[in-house]
Amino acid sequence: MKQIKGPAIFLAQFISDVAPFNTLEGLAKWASHKGYKALQMPTLNPEIFNLELAAESSEYCEKIKATLNQFDLEISELSTHIQGQLVAVHPAYDQLMDQFAPDEVKGDSKARTLWATEQLKLAARASANLGLDAHATFSGSLMWPYVYPWPQRPQGLVEQGFEELAKRWLPILDEFDKFGVDVCFELHPGEDLFDGTSFEHFLDSVNHHPRANVLYDPSHMLLQGMDYLGFIDRYHDRIKAFHVKDAEFRPSASQGVYGGYSGWTERAGRFRSLGDGQIDFVQIFSKLTQYGFDGWAVLEWECCLKDSEQGATEGAPFIGKHLINRTAKAFDDFASGSQQADLNKHLLGL
Repeated sequence: MKQIKGPAIFLAQFISDVAPFNTLEGLAKWASHKGYKALQMPTLNPEIFNLELAAESSEYCEKIKATLNQFDLEISELSTHIQGQLVAVHPAYDQLMDQFAPDEVKGDSKARTLWATEQLKLAARASANLGLDAHATFSGSLMWPYVYPWPQRPQGLVEQGFEELAKRWLPILDEFDKFGVDVCFELHPGEDLFDGTSFEHFLDSVNHHPRANVLYDPSHMLLQGMDYLGFIDRYHDRIKAFHVKDAEFRPSASQGVYGGYSGWTERAGRFRSLGDGQIDFVQIFSKLTQYGFDGWAVLEWECCLKDSEQGATEGAPFIGKHLINRTAKAFDDFASGSQQADLNKHLLGL
């Protein structure tokens, strides 16, 4: 029976040059000790996980799995959030985004896009070599500077933007399709895919490609004032990955959704550790279970107040408490009678 797996943890916020966070074995031992069952693996740290080797070598992938198996861990998904971001970059962000690119493509937006595209294609092959069926990423952004229509946008700007975004992503989606892996876009402000409407625009532009799916993260929806529970009802068939991340939105007389000029602790919208924010995880886990989501519940720790070690320590039991062992029978089965066609006819007066 389909049910959510977990707990898992996204490593991106924990990798550092300090032990135990500077080796895969150290991270695995640390995560296992805290009660996690899987790791969502970033792919920009070759000393932790070498994407190129994973795409080329089944032997390397078996070595990675063996390292994790020592600690009763597996990989939930690979992540190319940064590389996905670099598939589409508006010129206003060129210098900022170059910090994430290798030296040989910095200052050359076309070369950077090609490099990012190849990274995603490597991730498709690596995911298949590891036996994974979902992949976490960002969409990148060509239109974000125009998200608020003032000055008024020229006619057709949005349509042309999605057309170009689709042109860049369709070869990537086809590559993932070849290997049977879903691309799960984290809907995130700063990306062209940041809510349900923008995701629908993209789906239309890629002809509703079966591999174009969603990484569901309710924190980004709460901070936009969205109905994050209704989102599951509407898009559950496209939700193939799940970040368990909390947030709070407390608008004031001086600040609302657009609070980004303030530091994180002073914003109306803030990311919080699990259980410290306003997200209704009981209903989220219930709805995802209702619709048969059987992917991993992955902690993404981001909090402006609580230390990451404390957040990770509290995260595994929090997720574990919300996992639902789906019932195989109805609660009132004890009162049901056997099915009898003649009796049913009689009860219906037929």
